[in-house]
Amino acid sequence: MSGVWGKQLELSIFGESHGDGIGMVISGLPSGFAIDMEEIIREMQRRAPGKDSFSTTRNEQDLPQILSGFFKEKTTGTPLCCFIANKDNHSSDYSLMEQVMRPGHGDYPGFIHYQGANDYRGGGHFSGRLTAPLVFCGAICKQILKEKGIYIGAHIKQIGNVRDISFTSESITREILSELTKETFPVLDQNKAVCMHEEILSVKAEGDSVGGIVECAAIGLPVGIGDPFFDSVESTLAHLMFSIPAIKGVEFGLGFEMAEKKGSECNDSYYYDGDQVKTKTNYNGGILGGITNGMPIVFRSVIKPTPSISKEQATINIKTRQNTNLSVSGRHDPCIVQRALPVIEAVCAIGIYECIKRRDADGIGK
Repeated sequence: MSGVWGKQLELSIFGESHGDGIGMVISGLPSGFAIDMEEIIREMQRRAPGKDSFSTTRNEQDLPQILSGFFKEKTTGTPLCCFIANKDNHSSDYSLMEQVMRPGHGDYPGFIHYQGANDYRGGGHFSGRLTAPLVFCGAICKQILKEKGIYIGAHIKQIGNVRDISFTSESITREILSELTKETFPVLDQNKAVCMHEEILSVKAEGDSVGGIVECAAIGLPVGIGDPFFDSVESTLAHLMFSIPAIKGVEFGLGFEMAEKKGSECNDSYYYDGDQVKTKTNYNGGILGGITNGMPIVFRSVIKPTPSISKEQATINIKTRQNTNLSVSGRHDPCIVQRALPVIEAVCAIGIYECIKRRDADGIGK
């Protein structure tokens, strides 16, 4: 299993949903960086479960314990290890899952891949629980990026059939992105939040779930970040996005909408604003040739509906080798979009910081 990612910023993730805990070892952080732990905990709480009727009732505090690489409130430059204890795990909820495969989960392919040795409780290492260490790491990267004038924020673009307005040049400001990170249900049009809440509660009452889209933006990046082909900004961010459980699609700028348009409708025209080069539009999401062009990075991620639902579904029993039906019990989110949002921001920060460190290591663009 590949639990390691990155070249300049190397991450090693560990743990299972219902094990003793989860965590991450981070190599490549600068030495002497003062981490704001209160801000780290605030970011962790944005993702944490058990806060409202739209999320699972599993109640985890998600308080990170730093075991190494941190001394006198600053990074030492050596590998930083974070551990997050699992306190509210009900493993008995998953006793049936040793034999009966949950539709939409990684149970069956995981069973085959690991020859039955995988931890099936709550999805084990495949679980969204493992995104907590990603938020921890991303929160550190956000603080480092802020010192470089780079800011990241996101909003819920869609829940089911309810759509929020999209980011515009006017709505991608430091102030607006900062305000979005403070909201428990971040949207640009507050009227849409009520409709989204109703959508979630409606499917929850049916024993079902609903998915959605998160739109994320990053501002303040200099021109010239990214290494085509395989380490382009899109490649780096997409790799990380698809590492988040439940992400099924990523698009930059206009994305798939470009299929309906002409070149003249997708090209971003340049102009001088004093000595600064800008584009009149941002159809390409701030990236051209895999390299930042100085405009805001804008992308959207599609999050599928939570596969654990109480509605009865057809499946198989791998022990009896028979077809059967399953109604998933336990504590599950009717919609994970609002909890996935801070994870998307976090991995965006991780990916951007990795790209910047590559540029600095190569001495390009200095």
